[in-house]
Amino acid sequence: MAKGVNKVILLGNVGKDPEMRATQGGTVVANFTLATADRQKDQTGNWVDKTEWHNLIAFGRTAEIVRDYVKKGSQLYIEGKIQTRSWDDKESGQKKYRTEIIVNDMSLLGGRAGGEGGGQYSGGRSSGGYSQGGGNYGNTTSFDQRTPQNDFANEGITDDDIPF
Repeated sequence: MAKGVNKVILLGNVGKDPEMRATQGGTVVANFTLATADRQKDQTGNWVDKTEWHNLIAFGRTAEIVRDYVKKGSQLYIEGKIQTRSWDDKESGQKKYRTEIIVNDMSLLGGRAGGEGGGQYSGGRSSGGYSQGGGNYGNTTSFDQRTPQNDFANEGITDDDIPF
């Protein structure tokens, strides 16, 4: 069977403050919702906004970024993949389903308290690390491990200079 593609791109606003937890192995996990809006004409020709809600999950370093910098109302650009989980409800015995977006890359948009612009954090297994203005400050080899690069060692930039 040929390889498929499972890629999601979202631009929206966080619906409520992220919920944080950790796995038994100690990996940080962030659960949060993202609202995307679409404008369509209704039957009478009036424009109507339609909001779609997405359940998102971030792991490891990306979850730490979410914990520290994302709150209700934050505007985010997300790249990830769709995953549907199923389980049997303990009370009713019915099969339950939940469709989620696993976050691979995330850009913080809409500015911060000081009026500064956002930044990008790629939390994918083979993507680059946090970058702003085109600089790459680290590679993420997995959700749990971040290895620094020495690209900026001669320019005097240290890990302490990185806002994440």
